[in-house]
Amino acid sequence: MKILVIGAGYVGLVSGACFAELGFEVTCIDSDQGKVEQLRLGEVPIYEPGLAELVARNRDRLAFDSSPAAHVAGSDMIFIAVGTPTTSAGEADLAAVFMIAAELAPLLKGFTVVTIKSTVPVGTAARMREVMSKANSSADLALASNPEFLREGSAVADFMAPDRIVVGLDDMRAKSRFEALYSRLTEKGAPLVFMSNEAAEVTKYAANTYLAMRVAFVNQLSDICEAVGADISDVTLGMGLDRRVGMHYLAPGPGFGGSCFPKDTRALLAITRRARVDFSLGEAIVSANDKRKDGLADRVAGCLGGRVAGRTIAILGLSFKAETDDVRDSSALPLIRVLQDMGASIRAYDPAAMDQAARLLNEVQFCSTANEATKGADCVVVMTEWSEFKSLDLRQMAKDMARPVMIDFRNLYDLQQAANAGLTYISMGRAAVRQPG
Repeated sequence: MKILVIGAGYVGLVSGACFAELGFEVTCIDSDQGKVEQLRLGEVPIYEPGLAELVARNRDRLAFDSSPAAHVAGSDMIFIAVGTPTTSAGEADLAAVFMIAAELAPLLKGFTVVTIKSTVPVGTAARMREVMSKANSSADLALASNPEFLREGSAVADFMAPDRIVVGLDDMRAKSRFEALYSRLTEKGAPLVFMSNEAAEVTKYAANTYLAMRVAFVNQLSDICEAVGADISDVTLGMGLDRRVGMHYLAPGPGFGGSCFPKDTRALLAITRRARVDFSLGEAIVSANDKRKDGLADRVAGCLGGRVAGRTIAILGLSFKAETDDVRDSSALPLIRVLQDMGASIRAYDPAAMDQAARLLNEVQFCSTANEATKGADCVVVMTEWSEFKSLDLRQMAKDMARPVMIDFRNLYDLQQAANAGLTYISMGRAAVRQPG
């Protein structure tokens, strides 16, 4: 079975490489000729653990091109994985999806399964069928929705060992092809769930919005713990051991970001407004996350006695989460800009995301190590939960800083560990550790 993937971005490239790993012949298409040439040389343009090795291992089955024209007719399954960015109205921009659909339709030969892999609002598959029928009324195709549930930083593992595989169909002729496509995964126990296209489209948004709700909830819960003298670590443990709750997505932080949660939550809100359905909970999730991010600079300023001007602040972590170089909607970037507006000098370090962040930030000193960033700083702010940061020598860091003050928005360290290191240590939902003076 031959597979064509349109879009070699995060979702398309991971999916294409994993389909090749499953034994299929795959061609990934991307309009960025530079990216195509880079991939042909074996260079992966995004940071994702295990992806470069997967691409290299499957070079005999994985090809890259900048045009789909020569590949459509010979493909049994076509996956559309182009970007659907958020518009100013909060809706998903589907221009690229429909443009590709109109381009593909006249090129189809024989029965073809055309699948939407991009995250799209409900009704997109139906609209896409209209677009493709208009472009080629005789096209023999099945339209499917196969949303991805890949976490950045563990996307390869998530694809190869999924919790479930969701497929929406409007033509049951496609069912056997999906069964064949994912047979190696279902043989290992992965559930393959078939439903309507509409249900699959809603499932993707619903899953991410629910997880975003957990993040927003635990962040506000950590504020409650700070106010009443409880430890958020004890509270989340007591909650999470309940099998109905679980421990996942119950770690306080600086607010959710990345390419999915903010975009998908807002897109679901746009869908509900258009359908005239009340979703006030979704409004509250977005509002709570925005307030969380907006309040970060005030927390930092408060830890420095209210005065930030003239201070040197070290930022550890620029990506929105560990194990990725993605800085989209990262809480670190707006925090840096606000602190700069308040008169602070910023040093920053991230194991993977500095090149991405440098395109979006000005007058930031990017450092080659965490120790370089923190040496001589008046304050260090931990923004991303990289494993590298968990093993820092806190005692030496405190000695090297102008003022041994740390604000840890990820709760990476034990309170006693921070106290023994000589740090004034402020974390989320836990007691502050304050050194004399």
